[in-house]
Amino acid sequence: MGVADILDIAMFATACIFLLAGFPVAFTLAGTALIFAVLGAMLGVFDLSFLRAFPQRIFGTMTNETLIAVPLFVFMGVMLERSKVAEELLENMSRLFGTMRGGLGISVTIVGALLAASTGIVGATVVTMGLLSLPTMLKRGYDPALATGSIAAAGTLGQIIPPSIVLVLLGDVMSSAYQNAQLSMGNFSPDALSVGDLFAGALLPGLMLVGLYITYQLMMAFFKPSSSPALEASELANQPGLGPILQALIPPVLLIVAVLGSILTGVATPTEAAAVGAVGATLLAGYRQPLLDVAGHSDAPALRGGIIRMLSKAHMGGIWPPVLAAASVLGLFVLTSNFDLRLGLNTDSSTLQIARGAAYILCAIVAWGMYVSLLRTLSNGCLGQVVRTTTEITSMVFVILVGAALFSLVFRGLGGDDTVHEFLNSMPGGVVGAMIIVMLVMFFLGFFLDFIEITFVVVPVVAPVLLMMGVDPIWLGVMMAINLQTSFLTPPFGFALFYLRGVAPPEVKTTDIYRGAIPFVIIQLLALVILSVFPEIATWLPEIVFG
Repeated sequence: MGVADILDIAMFATACIFLLAGFPVAFTLAGTALIFAVLGAMLGVFDLSFLRAFPQRIFGTMTNETLIAVPLFVFMGVMLERSKVAEELLENMSRLFGTMRGGLGISVTIVGALLAASTGIVGATVVTMGLLSLPTMLKRGYDPALATGSIAAAGTLGQIIPPSIVLVLLGDVMSSAYQNAQLSMGNFSPDALSVGDLFAGALLPGLMLVGLYITYQLMMAFFKPSSSPALEASELANQPGLGPILQALIPPVLLIVAVLGSILTGVATPTEAAAVGAVGATLLAGYRQPLLDVAGHSDAPALRGGIIRMLSKAHMGGIWPPVLAAASVLGLFVLTSNFDLRLGLNTDSSTLQIARGAAYILCAIVAWGMYVSLLRTLSNGCLGQVVRTTTEITSMVFVILVGAALFSLVFRGLGGDDTVHEFLNSMPGGVVGAMIIVMLVMFFLGFFLDFIEITFVVVPVVAPVLLMMGVDPIWLGVMMAINLQTSFLTPPFGFALFYLRGVAPPEVKTTDIYRGAIPFVIIQLLALVILSVFPEIATWLPEIVFG
């Protein structure tokens, strides 16, 4: 083992130690990289000219169109959280399924899946369901471990069910790794791997995971009825009618169809679909959140004059501006699916001219609905909170991206790629042994590190090697995504456990939360085993949709 190999291992270990000590991720990665770059240069095993590529890497990150989806999906998720979608879903689903043993746990899982497909924000989902469902489940006699485990696990579904920020980030990293692997093998015109491929590949495994969660809850209700009792007979009369259920279900389902449908049908790229999701979430917030009385609002002095008049006008029309705008978005999908509406295209077709005219009208209606919805969310302070939270999360992600880019650059400059390649190739069992080792390393790192850190530090190092060994890129990406999902549930640093601990009643012990999460971690590992035996679960849909 040479000096460069020792520095590679020491660099990775040093970064992990500083991260475990609680230092900021971005500055830990960048600082560790600079220290080992200087150390490598002093020992003659690193050329400092490698650092000249760093500005180009930052520029490439900032101009990456795929990553534009990150702030848009975050905006969509936070806006939906503020628009009380989860609250209505949980209230109606709990009454609907609560009449059967284990029904509350099943309703939490279903709502978690719907929120995952419409928001993708794990923290917001866990906190919301923890505040709304956990007290009810405990009051009705649920085992605290089963109740907390169900809520935490359902909240993490946002990591695997698209649209997911993890899949966007992982898809971008996997795309670069796949291109590097193909170039290393002499293929100078490789097929592109997109985030849309990963979205399609993760959809069925995500639904499979939902089914496994529900199966576990049904088994607990059957073999241990006292852990998840049904509603009392006196509460059976409180079941909701069809109207409230549809009112709670239809808006998020339509948003899911608009976002995922536009990607899977090829109408929009993931970034464009994220913009559709942001627009849809804003319209939904404008539809659900009534305009406050600005004159009596505590912030009214800041909104005097013309803004108050605009807000008063925005309230006119009731629910119709957002509803008509949402219908117009669907109309635009239909038009763009059947007509080429590019402005630079010259044609004398009267049908196309009519379609363009209709598109202009629909765009105007969307703009009107957005205007009304934005003013309504501005009036009650929702918009300011959403923009602030979106900025904070996006800034955190991109700063970590910059630090990870420097870390990866120095690691490769020290020959880290070759070290990892030789290590994985030397594993017994060939590609199967290498895959098992990588999955185990990622799983155990999830006990201590965040999914973003693993995505930007570990995946760029190991993914090219596995891809060069013939592993399917979509299957590998989905396997890694499910593995990263476990990092939210594994003690002691599972973020979903922290979120739930912060909102759980005092009588719920931390050991109950940890004990409840363990069965769901085992279920996620079972899903990995099933996916490894039947990789078609991840590769079938992308092949059908994108060929």
